[in-house]
Amino acid sequence: MSLEAKLNECLEIDGAKAVALVDLATGMAVATAGDSNGLDLNVAAAGNTNVMKAKLATMQELGLNDEVEDVLISLSSQYHMIRPLTDDSGKGLFLYLVLDKAKANLGMARFKVSRIEADLKV
Repeated sequence: MSLEAKLNECLEIDGAKAVALVDLATGMAVATAGDSNGLDLNVAAAGNTNVMKAKLATMQELGLNDEVEDVLISLSSQYHMIRPLTDDSGKGLFLYLVLDKAKANLGMARFKVSRIEADLKV
């Protein structure tokens, strides 16, 4: 399945507004989809790269030998989900998904994103 199809699959999740595939090394959005409704996905990609790098650095400082499944940020009207890709073809990339808090079921969204991510080959 194509990258575009996988991003569109993310947009089928209840409450999904926008999604980006982001390069952790550069902070650049590799691909985007959805109606960001004024949210600059390129700026969001760069900013959330800093979030991921900070989490990974903190884990290293704590000596945690573990992997990040996802990072969830709750805003008053949105959820922002960051999900690193686990397939070797996607190492160093993460999905960034914006959800409308009023329409999304966070547990179901996490479940669906994990299934989409597991099948995503770059």
